[in-house]
Amino acid sequence: MAAVHEKSFHGEKAVWLTAGRYEAVVLPHIGANLVAFRDNSAGYRFLHEPAPEEMEAFRKNPMIHGIPVLFPPNRYEDGRFEWNGRQYIFPVNEESTGNHLHGFLYNIPWMVEEQGVNRSESFVVLRLDVTEEHPVYRFFPHLFTFKLRYMLSEDGLQQQVMIRNNGEEPMPCLLAFHTAVNAPFASGSAAADYSFRMTIGERWELNERMLPTGQHVPLTADEERMRVAGISPFFEPMDNHYTAQPDNGRNRMELTDAREGVTLVYDVGTSYKQWMIWNNGATEGFFCPEPQVNLVNAPNVQLPSEKKGLFSLERGEIWEETSRLYCIKR
Repeated sequence: MAAVHEKSFHGEKAVWLTAGRYEAVVLPHIGANLVAFRDNSAGYRFLHEPAPEEMEAFRKNPMIHGIPVLFPPNRYEDGRFEWNGRQYIFPVNEESTGNHLHGFLYNIPWMVEEQGVNRSESFVVLRLDVTEEHPVYRFFPHLFTFKLRYMLSEDGLQQQVMIRNNGEEPMPCLLAFHTAVNAPFASGSAAADYSFRMTIGERWELNERMLPTGQHVPLTADEERMRVAGISPFFEPMDNHYTAQPDNGRNRMELTDAREGVTLVYDVGTSYKQWMIWNNGATEGFFCPEPQVNLVNAPNVQLPSEKKGLFSLERGEIWEETSRLYCIKR
């Protein structure tokens, strides 16, 4: 049976989706963050959920739980860039680097446009309309609509993204998701039971301010294992940036629990041309494989737009992409 209903999640208004053994929770008023995706029959909690005692800290910085929306994503040098003859000035909110970090959509209220059930599927559509009166317009002066549709079924969790330019001027499409995945996600497993692989290509060189130089550095032997055979998500501290290199027509991260004999697949679609990966200093428990449309600091990097994933939406144009989290028994 599939169902959708509204009830509290640790004191926060939430939309709960259920479909068979699966359950998911979205928080509309905290950046439309999908904070939970669970297999209740198997006892799996796939995403890093905020615990009740963490909610106060989560509301202030909802970045390491669930699936936060990064728009524009990651770091921008001095909080500034020029694009299409326009200057963009963002607040510098990362003192250690002097950069702007993670954009403006991950901690603000979104509206629930629609929710319901289609046969054995439950879904919710979350919407954000940026107008001249919206607080985001001050920093990102474009008129646009952003929709997130989450759908739960026996095939797992699907995310559909839609961005439409409602203004007269072109707007840059800059997007990522800071997806926080549990390792272990099974209650009886340990981090040592887990290995993962990702469809990475080349590693971007980052300077002391964590900004790309425009050059690549060779993959290490462990990174080659991460790309091909699989390795622990905590093999070393990572805050790394890579190009995406689809494999067999798909762009994905696979996390395998050897004890359970199950693999969590995060298929993000080939429109995401870059990956970030962060593992909290190799601290066991969770890590973040982050699909990203554009290179970090893309407008400030002197590379062809196609190589750095920097593209525009013209008046009335729509960009969309679909991702999915699901499991395979091994």
